[in-house]
Amino acid sequence: MAKENPKTVRVTQTGSPIGRPKDQRATLIGLGLNKLHRTRELVDTPAVRGMIDKVSHLVRVEGTG
Repeated sequence: MAKENPKTVRVTQTGSPIGRPKDQRATLIGLGLNKLHRTRELVDTPAVRGMIDKVSHLVRVEGTG
C-alpha cells in the first residue's frame, strides 16, 4: 500500500515571546520556533493546530499541502 503524504502547514515566528507567559514561550519551542523569522513545516494535526491557536498572535501560518 502506498502511503499518502500527510498535509503540512508552514509556521513562521513573527513575534517575540519577551513579556509573554512562560507557557506561550514553551509552545513556540514545542513548535520548533525559538527565534524571529524561523520557519518550520509541521504535519497538520489537531495537536499542532491547537498549539498554533495558542500563539496565533506570534506566528504566521501558511497551508502547504
